[in-house]
Amino acid sequence: MTNGRLYYVMGPSEAGKDSVLGWVREHGVPLGVVCAHRYITGAVPMDMDPSRVPLSEQEFARRESRGLFVLTWKAHGHRFGIGREIEHWMNRGADVLVNGSRAAFGEALRRFPSLQPVMLVAHGQHPPMNDGVDDAVQAVPRGAWVIHSDTSLVCTGAQLLDAIRVRQAG
Repeated sequence: MTNGRLYYVMGPSEAGKDSVLGWVREHGVPLGVVCAHRYITGAVPMDMDPSRVPLSEQEFARRESRGLFVLTWKAHGHRFGIGREIEHWMNRGADVLVNGSRAAFGEALRRFPSLQPVMLVAHGQHPPMNDGVDDAVQAVPRGAWVIHSDTSLVCTGAQLLDAIRVRQAG
């Protein structure tokens, strides 16, 4: 069995990452694509992103201290984590999409050197963006797929799945 690949989706707030990954979650199953859960501290409206798993600060810290996250970061007053289950999924051949942070990309690349970076850019935005993120993480990573979300959700999601399909075909 071939291992799956990690697709690390990032971009500025309001680029539509949650919506696009929600669409991919519904339509990517035939390709063996799954979207990772994002564990997040604090109250989070579930209608924004059903992959978000809200945790208290204490529960998050407990899981982190037990090594249950493969990646963590802080943003917008919350702590975010990606669970170790993604390693199991990839070992079982699933391609996994992660809604990540540009600030945590370096750590993600260190842990998963073969990951595919995906930069989602909203209408009117051009990478690199200037939205308060340090210059070191502003630039589009080498080899990243840049997907513009200035078309419909269906077109943007289909563009991402088409890129994955081409990569899977090798």
